[in-house]
Amino acid sequence: MRELVYFVAVSLDGYIAGPEGQFDDFLVEGDHLEGILADYPDTIPTDAAAHLGIDQSGGRFSTVLMGANTHAVGLPDMPSPYRHLEQIVVTHRDLPEAENLRVTDEDPVALVQELKRQEGGDIWLCGGGQLASQLRAEIDRLVLKRQPFLFGNGIPLFAPGEYAPEQLEHVSTRTFESGVSLTEFARRR
Repeated sequence: MRELVYFVAVSLDGYIAGPEGQFDDFLVEGDHLEGILADYPDTIPTDAAAHLGIDQSGGRFSTVLMGANTHAVGLPDMPSPYRHLEQIVVTHRDLPEAENLRVTDEDPVALVQELKRQEGGDIWLCGGGQLASQLRAEIDRLVLKRQPFLFGNGIPLFAPGEYAPEQLEHVSTRTFESGVSLTEFARRR
């Protein structure tokens, strides 16, 4: 069965973006990039991967799921940032049509449960915090690209809410000279 993997960059203080939605402080160059490309080449936007000569054919994911604010990061230049994947934007907003991009206002939990029953690679939850909160019980793996800085405020990894405490199982951690660490956790089922 396919897994829902929340693969996301996060500051040391738990934010996936700054107070204004900015994420340009995240390190995009450094030795951690090789580690990410080795395991997650399909998380690089299609055009950037082509420009850099990155082979995305052996990636883990076949679907990327995101909210409208995450999708909007690439607009208007990249209306379809991950054309090599099935892209699904969960929103009530009207978005322009783009190649291999589906916009839906379906219940995200029902949507993910249906996707998990289908054949294919894993489902990448790209962001954001509101959508991750709605899908919290469906997330099978949490892969954090912890960045060596503090935002102090911003968009949290999960939107605030009433959650029961839940312990995840540590799978692995790799730390790079850049200060970025890549840590994977799995849900105990």
